[in-house]
Amino acid sequence: MQCIFVNNKPIYLTTIVEKETDFKNFLLKDADLNVVLKTLSKKKINSVRLIGYSEDKLLKTFKKKLPNVVAGGGKVYNKNGEILFIYRNDKWDLPKGKAEKKETIEDTAIREVEEETGIKNLEIIDKLPTTYHIYKRNGKHKLKITHWYKMKSDFNGKLYPQLNEGITKVEWLKEEEAYKALENSYANIKLLF
Repeated sequence: MQCIFVNNKPIYLTTIVEKETDFKNFLLKDADLNVVLKTLSKKKINSVRLIGYSEDKLLKTFKKKLPNVVAGGGKVYNKNGEILFIYRNDKWDLPKGKAEKKETIEDTAIREVEEETGIKNLEIIDKLPTTYHIYKRNGKHKLKITHWYKMKSDFNGKLYPQLNEGITKVEWLKEEEAYKALENSYANIKLLF
């Protein structure tokens, strides 16, 4: 089952039909995304399930319904085991951003983390799960596909929030501070912890 978030509510892509309770079912291939999103915005609806026939084609079919924005980001650790967080739009987040033409997704992730935080000496350690969320820009919905990487850095200089991107703070958080920050974060970021 694949999960795409709209704000903090999930759209599940699945092949299993279940009796509706606090969620609604739609057939994936016929679903009108405007109707799906309007349904998901209702208070009594906690999720939407888009039902497909083939597990391996669910995501591919869904991606065709919206313009895709590919991004890369990082969950960065320092030598003390602290995690690098940014604060933007009154929420804690991890640094990430859109890929540029002819740039590998790994290069995107490193560049964006550096630009948004001022950190240097980044090294990718491992691939983390890819997250999906729908957002609205200029009146149009888009699907953001973020490729995440576990990274490390020995950087101990001053961190600089990228103010022109709306980032107001950049901080190293200890594990218990990170879990506290996640209480005021996004559902797709919580999946990385």
